[in-house]
Amino acid sequence: MKNEIQFEVFGDYALFTDPLTKIGGEKLSYSVPTYQALKGICESIYWKPTIVYYIDEIRVMNSIQMESKGIRPIDYGGGNTLANYTYLKDVHYQVRAHFEFNENRPELKFDQNEGKHFSIMQRSLKAGGRRDIFLGTRECQGYVEPCEFGSGEGFYDQSETHHLGTMVHGFNYPDETGRNMLEVRLWQAQMKAGIITFDRPENCQIVRPIKEMEAKMFGHESITSADDLSKQLGGE
Repeated sequence: MKNEIQFEVFGDYALFTDPLTKIGGEKLSYSVPTYQALKGICESIYWKPTIVYYIDEIRVMNSIQMESKGIRPIDYGGGNTLANYTYLKDVHYQVRAHFEFNENRPELKFDQNEGKHFSIMQRSLKAGGRRDIFLGTRECQGYVEPCEFGSGEGFYDQSETHHLGTMVHGFNYPDETGRNMLEVRLWQAQMKAGIITFDRPENCQIVRPIKEMEAKMFGHESITSADDLSKQLGGE
């Protein structure tokens, strides 16, 4: 199937926030990206409601380093407050992912053209993405380029298995599950020889409801089909 994407993403800083540290207002990054953060990067490269991205693997290329910075975030009561945010520094990852058609959106059957979506996705990746790339948060700018997953030398290539503990995996949205509920998924992450192989969302054992939510509806009048979009971009 023509549905796979392989790319590298890098930047000076990243903040994949551990939600436990948000309570006190001083954020601490996970040591590696979450599934949801990588999915968001894929969607910034190219996204349509017709498709759903699945992250297969990530390869950590650089050593995991952290740096704390003094920040003046906006206070809910007005003005600014003081906080320390701990960022990842000098990050570089290789990502392998693929897309599948969203079967919970039967109204978008007309847009299920695998070849067209694949071609547009590859062109968008070569251009650096259709939207800005963020590494966990708005102030951490990222950059993407095509690559062959597994190429080059990584810092953890010869390392043994690292158990990363319980991490947020991602969110279950109503348009992807068919349930009118927003849910959060957790999983036990581990890295072997620098590579993290992600569980599929439906295989995550720890799922917690957050709130009721309904999916936004799309149709012919609200989106441009992959066929028409490919023509607009100069494709076949």
